Amino acid sequence: MSDRFAGSARRIGSLAWPLFVGHLSVVAFATVDTVLLGRHSASDLAALSVGGAAYITIFIGLMGVVLALGPISGQLYGARQMAQAGHQLHQAVWLALGLAVPGSLLLLFPAPFVRLAQLSVGQESLVRDYLAVLALSLPASLLFSAYRGFNNAVSRPKAVMALQVCGLALKVPLSMLLIRGAPGLGLPALGVVGCAIATAMVMWSQALIALWVLRRDPFYAPFELWGRGLHAPDRQALWAQLKLGVPMGLSILIEVSGFSLMAVFIARLGTTAVAGHQIAANLVSLLFMLPMALASATSVLVAQRIGSIDLPDARRLTRHGIVLGLGVAVVLGTAVFLGRESVVRLYTADAAVIAATLPLLAWVTLFHVVDAGQTLASFVLRAYRIATLPMFIFAGSLWGVGLGGGYVVAFNVLGRTPPALRGAPGYWAASTTGLALAALLLLTLVWRVMHAQKHALRQQARPGAKPA
Repeated sequence: MSDRFAGSARRIGSLAWPLFVGHLSVVAFATVDTVLLGRHSASDLAALSVGGAAYITIFIGLMGVVLALGPISGQLYGARQMAQAGHQLHQAVWLALGLAVPGSLLLLFPAPFVRLAQLSVGQESLVRDYLAVLALSLPASLLFSAYRGFNNAVSRPKAVMALQVCGLALKVPLSMLLIRGAPGLGLPALGVVGCAIATAMVMWSQALIALWVLRRDPFYAPFELWGRGLHAPDRQALWAQLKLGVPMGLSILIEVSGFSLMAVFIARLGTTAVAGHQIAANLVSLLFMLPMALASATSVLVAQRIGSIDLPDARRLTRHGIVLGLGVAVVLGTAVFLGRESVVRLYTADAAVIAATLPLLAWVTLFHVVDAGQTLASFVLRAYRIATLPMFIFAGSLWGVGLGGGYVVAFNVLGRTPPALRGAPGYWAASTTGLALAALLLLTLVWRVMHAQKHALRQQARPGAKPA
């Protein structure tokens, strides 16, 4: 058993480490902005928290639809149907371009987010300007998501990682220059808007380079990507992606919005409270990258084994991937809790912000572990093309218990909230509870899927049984 687990861990790890580096590079975009703005202006940092929550809510939901390409292409790749896998990438490009239109319009007109946050006039102006720039970045981000989903599906994550790391290398100096300004060059300090400009420049650079790689790298020749230009929209292929992608996108939207909208409501408590929440939220995002990389790698390998009709190996990878991911999450969460004060001081020297952040880090540790559990389970279920039931689980757990319950607790709606849970800690407590419920239900669903699959194979193995 230990040898089998070690073998699975090696297979998952070889695919997960470039995914982890790439994911970390992406989250580092927000980390760079958070650190730079934390030392530039508390007002700009608060605007980043609200504006970032709005952008992530929109982008992640749309990205989830595009990433349906992954499980579909992964199964085709496992079945060695290369041209069909390449055809799916073309259809994902059409989806990305189509989804960019409503997404960009929502960023240009962010009234719902602004109203929920109840911002001052100055803060509202900063948030609107920030999101207007990111509206120009969204099409490139979605197109790059298609590139990322396809490469991960065909076990080529290093091609994505290279572009993401290069993107971060470009993002850091651009953000520093645009946030702080350069009086000698006649460039004013743009603060949070400078963050958005830097992000837009990087994302369009990544999308254009990705296109060049797909055209020039001989690895992609078997997928027949360029014989007849961009393939025309294929109704059947688009429907297959939408059928899986819409519940995937809604699940991710529910998950992320249940977390990111915390910032919108916490903004009502003042600049210091939301700045402390932003630091805790960014730290959770950084921690999340390793379990998510392990979940992504496990999902890719499981989808490929399903395509190859090797279901026992798919089940084995599922079990081992979940155990590995949860173990890593426990170690990371504990390490951060033990060094929490030093970690917070890396973000800010503002004593008030530090005081607002430290109480949240106890919740960050538990939040991280249960978040890893639900992520591992939901990614594996996508490999089996199961996304609709998880969507409803997310809605009840994360919106109902997490976001709704957090509002009741944080703002003492019932008049019974203990003082220690009023404000931002109340939201973190409720969100952690919601995630724990989602993790329990999704892991139970994974077990039932594997049990049903194993039972079906046993039935088929009986003498005289008809093939499925």
